[in-house]
Amino acid sequence: MKIPPPLIAALQALRSAGGRPHLTGGCVRDWLLGLAPKDFDVEVFGMDYETLGRALAPFGPTDLVGRSFGVIKLRLEGSAYDFSLPRRESKTGAGHRGFAIAPDPHLTEAAAAARRDFTINAIAYDPLEDRLIDPHGGSADLKKKLLRHTSGAFAEDPLRVLRGMQLAARFDLTMVPETVALCRAIRDSFKELPIERVWAEWDKWATLSAKPSAALAVLKETKWLILFNEISALDEVPQDPEWHPEGDVLVHTGHCLDALVAQPAWRDGPAPTRRLLSFAVLAHDFGKATTTQQAERRGKLRWLSPGHEAAGGPLTETFLQRIGAPLDLVNYVRPLVVHHLAHHHGQTEFQATTVRRLARKIAPATLAELIAVMMADHLGRPPLVAVDTIRRLEQMRALAHQLALEHSAPRPIVLGRHLIALGARPGPLFTPALAAAFESQLDGAFSDAAGGVEWLRNYLRAHPHMVKSTETPS
Repeated sequence: MKIPPPLIAALQALRSAGGRPHLTGGCVRDWLLGLAPKDFDVEVFGMDYETLGRALAPFGPTDLVGRSFGVIKLRLEGSAYDFSLPRRESKTGAGHRGFAIAPDPHLTEAAAAARRDFTINAIAYDPLEDRLIDPHGGSADLKKKLLRHTSGAFAEDPLRVLRGMQLAARFDLTMVPETVALCRAIRDSFKELPIERVWAEWDKWATLSAKPSAALAVLKETKWLILFNEISALDEVPQDPEWHPEGDVLVHTGHCLDALVAQPAWRDGPAPTRRLLSFAVLAHDFGKATTTQQAERRGKLRWLSPGHEAAGGPLTETFLQRIGAPLDLVNYVRPLVVHHLAHHHGQTEFQATTVRRLARKIAPATLAELIAVMMADHLGRPPLVAVDTIRRLEQMRALAHQLALEHSAPRPIVLGRHLIALGARPGPLFTPALAAAFESQLDGAFSDAAGGVEWLRNYLRAHPHMVKSTETPS
């Protein structure tokens, strides 16, 4: 494992002081998966808290706020590391925080690891001896892509089920039957979880997933899906097999999510972009649960979902509120859901006017984000791929790029100051005048300030009552 030299020096100092420092948790898991570890957490056996603090003090200021948990935070050359003592935990009350924690430097490695959630997170590594410490078989589970609880203590913290959900999606894992059964048994304790902790797990799912559909599989198998009504309502909602051979709406949603994370817009995008795209694709067909019906189309009786895009808007908002999402996320996700079928409405060839108006409708989301959602939706129907749909989306992308609207909505060119400069009297008539100017701009009547001013002159000639009596637009 490539470990920062300052951290190695601190580990050697701990060893010299009589401790046995091990790297634990996610950094070891990621290393075994061939990923670059990001957060290095250190568990130190064989020394008490005061000795740990004295050994680390020469390396820089230590933060002792975690004393009751046996944790010391240390910054080394701009990076923060947690050094903790092994600890015992006992359940004392309801909820994620209802635990009594007692640091115990003399715990065995197996006992210390048993308090961790899953075996893949219960692996430790001694870098000074180049030794893997794996008393619960986590490395074997990792190779087999299995998600298994480490001990019966798993049932004491319901948040671990949601952690399993996002871990399954991040590393394409399958939960073993005995862990599924344990998760089912503690479903009622979900209500004990603080909403901010629920959001933290969903946020990791949205921004870090490699196979996001695996999270839906875990929720369904554990019967936790019912806790998220808008998603569970999609299960077994039928779709016309000619257009959706993959199955019901929940199955389709899973395929769409997996298609999304393979797209450059998600894969190469910053976390905020990945977040809003993931939730937009997850929610894009929420409306089908309430609008799906059988009706005749093209001479056959088919399953149809008329108006499901608009119906999905309020359901999206309710879902995001339920899981504790930031309030402004709704403003980005909802318009992507409501307009995700815009490429199927109207003409087969996009016009500049259509693209301008669509960019305006979905703001603050962007056309680049909408196209990513549309593409994921289209690719979520394996094995179907329609050449015409792909071509239409690429034409929309090219036109949006040409109009400089891929990443922002059109802004009004004509402003109130232009009206005043032409002699118009400030007042309530400014609002309809500026609105009319913006509509004409969207229609392509002008594309720069000079064209906008000329449009205004013509407008004021038709509305002379707006101009001061001593001045006429020229």
